Amino acid sequence: MAMLVAVGFLFVDLSGRVPSAWFKSLTWLQLIPSLLQFSQTLQHGLAVTAYGFVVILLLTLVFGRVYCSYLCPLGAFKDLLSWFSASVRSWRNKRLRFRFAPPQTKLRYSILLVVCFSLGSGSLFLVSLLDPYSNFGRFFSDLFRPLYMLCNNGLSRLLEAFGSYALYPVTVAKTNPWALVFPAAMLAVVVWLAVQRGRLYCNTVCPVGTLLGLISKASLYKIRFNATACNRCGNCVFVCKAQCIDVKNKEVDFSRCVGCGNCLKACDKSGIRYSLARKTKRPEELETTQTPAVAPQALAGHSPAADISKRRFVWGGALCMAAFGRLSAAEDSKKGSSRTAVLASHVATPPGSLALEHFMGSCTACHLCVSACPSGVLKPSFLEYGFWGMLLPFMDFGTSFCNYECTRCTEVCPNGAILPLSVEKKRLTQIGIVRFEKENCVVVTEGTSCGACSEHCPTKAVSMVPYEGELTLPETNPDICIGCGACEHACPVTPYKAIVVDGLLRHQEAQKPKEEELEEKPLEAFPF
Repeated sequence: MAMLVAVGFLFVDLSGRVPSAWFKSLTWLQLIPSLLQFSQTLQHGLAVTAYGFVVILLLTLVFGRVYCSYLCPLGAFKDLLSWFSASVRSWRNKRLRFRFAPPQTKLRYSILLVVCFSLGSGSLFLVSLLDPYSNFGRFFSDLFRPLYMLCNNGLSRLLEAFGSYALYPVTVAKTNPWALVFPAAMLAVVVWLAVQRGRLYCNTVCPVGTLLGLISKASLYKIRFNATACNRCGNCVFVCKAQCIDVKNKEVDFSRCVGCGNCLKACDKSGIRYSLARKTKRPEELETTQTPAVAPQALAGHSPAADISKRRFVWGGALCMAAFGRLSAAEDSKKGSSRTAVLASHVATPPGSLALEHFMGSCTACHLCVSACPSGVLKPSFLEYGFWGMLLPFMDFGTSFCNYECTRCTEVCPNGAILPLSVEKKRLTQIGIVRFEKENCVVVTEGTSCGACSEHCPTKAVSMVPYEGELTLPETNPDICIGCGACEHACPVTPYKAIVVDGLLRHQEAQKPKEEELEEKPLEAFPF
């Protein structure tokens, strides 16, 4: 539960004062983000947090799938739901009892192969939809955080009525409702499965669980039956949320076991234990009673040869698909990636994401950057990047703008999708280019003076020049524009802005503004 509380706090924190080091220390032991950051480390520099997946694999090889119970925040969240459901049933004098369920082997391995194919082809769409950490992040960032903010504002108004100002109200950012459909639907599925079937999602749908389940078959320590002490009472089965204990045949499907230890606590006869795995059973552990006649046929599907052949099939298929996907991705990049060119229209990716192609190939839409963004310019997308970029964060300049000296999103990203930037580097990173639509400007249409875009531009890429009489009209200098969106956000024209920022396919380095241009409005006087 400590991981659930700690990681959950990162997504709902309203103060914005949590040190950036906390984000890295709490997210580096998440498998998918660590793997993705490792791939970025090989290209852009060394990061200690990129090796978290190595720690997870070593833990799995020694102790089994302990990651799923102790390090995965979504797994802890499901355990909390199961505990709450059990408490409610107990209050109603109904016990929550699990039963052994046969493994859905074909389904879970098929999902893993499809995800590997998607990952190998350069698309993270399926990975982002099924990754447990990313789903947890979307639950807390997109659904729980706004609810928490509304409760905070309500309590703040209540305290103000009594003369107390201990809490301050916060602005709840507007988000496209369609971007919340998938997180809400996924949350409903996770809640229902956790309440009714425990860890069914982890052992059937989750690709991380399936992958670690394959590795856990070779773990040093395993949960096993003590055949002479077990009397088949079934207490261990009733509390096994993974539904992987077959008490009839005295077997544990350790590929589905999440190492929660519930079965060990439930058994008062030491009939099941967690110990060093051995290839052969000791004589005292041999079954003293006759097993049913169907046992040989039932055990035939679990022979070592069958397991080895299954593992070879899964890993071989995954590697072949990944290799084929990489070749396809390489061919697409040679052809110019026309799909990416279409998606870039008027959409800017966060500073530090280098390019749209890099961002879509590294981001799993955990929305940690969305929660950490102090200005609220980062929003979950719907179709702004196209279907394959659904849920990825985008810069919504219609509701806010990117602070000139803020590098918060570059500090918290666990995937390497947004690389670290210094403040000096961020000031010259061009994520988009300003474009002036003269026919929409109120100076032209209404004959009234304005200049809001120029007043809010931190680099003075937008300046005012004489137009008619005493009126002035905006003039743009794309060379020094960094695409922060301050001008677009400040423009009072609706619904079509007179000045907009078009996102770049690949980020560029803007020219440094001349000192005399910045002297007109020093940085300290900027509203942000």
